[in-house]
Amino acid sequence: MNNNNTPENTSEKKPKNFIYEIIDEDMKTGKFEKRVHTRFPPEPNGYLHIGHAASICLNYGIARDYNGKFNLRFDDTNPEKEEIEYVESIIQDVKWLGGDFEDRIFYASDYFEQMYNWAVELIKKGKAYVDDLNADEIRELRGTLTEPGKESPFRNRTVDQNLDLFERMRKGEYKNGEKVLRAKIDMASPNLNLRDPIMYRIVHAEHHRQGSKWCIYPTYDWAHGLEDSIERITHSICTLEFENHRPLYDWFLNELGVYHPQQIEFARINLNYTVMSKRKLLKLVQEKYVDGWDDPRMPTVSALRRRGYTPEAIRNFTDNSGIAKRDKVSDYALLEFSIREDLNKRAQRAMAVLHPLKIVITNFPDGEVEELDAVNNPEDPDMGTRKIPFSREIFVEQTDFMENPPKGYHRLIPGGEVRLRYAYIIKCEEVIKNEKGEVVELHCTFDPETKSGTGISKKKVKGTIHWVSAKHAVEAEVRLYDRLFMVEQPDADKEKDFMELLNPNSLEIIPNALIEPLLKDSKSGDRFQFERHGYFSVDTKYTTSEKLVFNRTVTLKDSWSKK
Repeated sequence: MNNNNTPENTSEKKPKNFIYEIIDEDMKTGKFEKRVHTRFPPEPNGYLHIGHAASICLNYGIARDYNGKFNLRFDDTNPEKEEIEYVESIIQDVKWLGGDFEDRIFYASDYFEQMYNWAVELIKKGKAYVDDLNADEIRELRGTLTEPGKESPFRNRTVDQNLDLFERMRKGEYKNGEKVLRAKIDMASPNLNLRDPIMYRIVHAEHHRQGSKWCIYPTYDWAHGLEDSIERITHSICTLEFENHRPLYDWFLNELGVYHPQQIEFARINLNYTVMSKRKLLKLVQEKYVDGWDDPRMPTVSALRRRGYTPEAIRNFTDNSGIAKRDKVSDYALLEFSIREDLNKRAQRAMAVLHPLKIVITNFPDGEVEELDAVNNPEDPDMGTRKIPFSREIFVEQTDFMENPPKGYHRLIPGGEVRLRYAYIIKCEEVIKNEKGEVVELHCTFDPETKSGTGISKKKVKGTIHWVSAKHAVEAEVRLYDRLFMVEQPDADKEKDFMELLNPNSLEIIPNALIEPLLKDSKSGDRFQFERHGYFSVDTKYTTSEKLVFNRTVTLKDSWSKK
């Protein structure tokens, strides 16, 4: 398994959860000839999100840990909602997360002929029939959890009638919704999924791979187990909502007498302060509340990648969230912790001023430039140091100066001193204001005996601030992202439109931030820690040769913990 992002588990010790316990037992008993073969089966009707990432990491991790195989299989059975754009994005996301499917990319649509033949086989056994009822009528006769369903008046058609009608469905003789193929199981079953479920429906639409070859399409319940069987999957790992569908999964495979994988369900990972429904995410995209599926505020894998997340951080997040049998909501702060921990070790440090305030150091020689040493990453000495230019005119953050500071303020004040990061201690001598009384410039002096790291002076000050040289600074656009919704669970109130809960301050664009010159040649995807501001990544969408755009990946600490 040679994907560069592929996570390797070199330890003999495997994760402890109930799925691994099931597989360990299967390996002991020799079930599936001691093979392990998993799959990730997305429907290409949207972009993958963090919940899908958990499933990818789990399914691939199982295959890796048992020296097995892992398939990527597209459940492309709904031509009205599926697009090749989604297929391509999913392939990219799975590879980026480290899910190494090698050359095993499969499509449900490749199995349509075999599925059709198996449906004919069930008709011949008297286990499937063509129904003329429409969707509303089928729903009405289905019954409830406390009342049995009622049989369709078309349930007892002969085998020959059903074979003829099903073939004519395939030939396109009927309109959408005019007929369906249903399994004949038990309309009184306590499991509503076994009350003659639909196997095929008529859909006259262009398929992104099959074109107009088919006008009947299998439902997920019919296709899912057959796909697993064809690919000889051993453990079909599904999310918890499919638990009640497992008896149907088993029924189809048993009636056909084909190879039978084992379906196992686990609880999906949900994330607070966002929504995970593809339908709702699509609405955000289509109505332009966000800048596409990869908008860094979205919970999609492509959005997290664009925002600067690493595959390692996402894998750590899914590992720390754990595998359970009960649905749960993971705290967004846990996801942020994972990326902070990862980037702290790998991100180059740099200085950036987002809201500049000019300082003139009056006793520093005009026109002179001094090169100062700065540490690239204190967590990794091997990353070395860099040179940063220091000159008479610099910029600092506006918030690093106050005329009338509150108690405990340790930055620059009139007559006060502060250390410039990697440089000297300066003292504010004069405050320059405009006609509106706004502070526009500070005149300061520096103490040449207080150069950082020289040990010449023992003078101490409480505050240290970052800065950039005015002559050498590079302009960049900086985008500060916050959580997409104002409440933890936007889906909780079913009476309220989730769109009303969007955070109006989820994006702040700073068009003319100033960054140190080291960053001027940064490439898309490069990651940095802007000291005191957080971790940032060069935007892959809007950065050009003329314009640098940085996305804030995450703050240096959880800014929501006090809200």
